[in-house]
Amino acid sequence: MTQDHDPAATAAAPTPAQDDPANTKLLEMMRAQMGALNTKMGVQLLEVSAQRVVATMPVEGNTQPYGLLHGGASVVLAESLGSMGAAVHAHPDRIPVGVDINATHHRSARSGTVTGVATAIHLGRTSAAYEIVISDEQGRRLCTSRITCALIPADRGA
Repeated sequence: MTQDHDPAATAAAPTPAQDDPANTKLLEMMRAQMGALNTKMGVQLLEVSAQRVVATMPVEGNTQPYGLLHGGASVVLAESLGSMGAAVHAHPDRIPVGVDINATHHRSARSGTVTGVATAIHLGRTSAAYEIVISDEQGRRLCTSRITCALIPADRGA
């Protein structure tokens, strides 16, 4: 059984990577290159390293017809976070391409902001895998996802 946690407290606690000027530059670069879908969905990148990526996303604008956070929106957030972590890990010689993602939706959200925290579970030479936990503002787990990315030579392109 998994425990609910407070993603805001986890995201707010500075880590050595956040204090590193090189990480600040990386965070700004990743924010600038998140892609049109993440921009449309309102994803805000808070922290990025190969070991951990944190971002928020509003529920408003990302709902299904019943007014609940769309499960696909949760998967988009999860895939974005896992792929960003894999990109940091693989840089500069390799780039990530997603080969598998799954998600279990535990509860719904109707409003507010959700926080996604991607934690590396495998960082290899040819693949990287992340567990992504998406929680609401009260720290309740909404979704647990896992992504595996193949790391292909950068000169091959995506």
